[in-house]
Amino acid sequence: MTDIDFCTITNKTKSKHPSLPFVYIKNAILGEKYELGVTFLSQNKQKQINFQTRGINKTTNILSFPLSKNSGEITFDLVKVKKDSPLFDMTYTKFLKYLFIHGLLHLKGFDHSAIMERQEQKFLKMFS
Repeated sequence: MTDIDFCTITNKTKSKHPSLPFVYIKNAILGEKYELGVTFLSQNKQKQINFQTRGINKTTNILSFPLSKNSGEITFDLVKVKKDSPLFDMTYTKFLKYLFIHGLLHLKGFDHSAIMERQEQKFLKMFS
């Protein structure tokens, strides 16, 4: 099996997503054997999942779901990512990369903290 077998990317929107080295970033943070699904969803579908899983009745740019010790799922609302990127003084592509790293760190077991923020900055710099 190749590394790509462990990272499935699905686009359920009509728009094209930016090209990022998803597999390379995933492997650096979670390892090559970690099975990851990445799905780009419509605003409505992301909102529905956010409500079902977190009780928040609005869309969000990213959601991360650990499925087991060695597998997980990340979903994105790319419209929300694009809308939020200026709030973080980042381009759309850089913000998507940042969010992907953020989601991977959650799957690795990190909670929001100064330690997580340092890890985010370390990996963002590594993949710039």
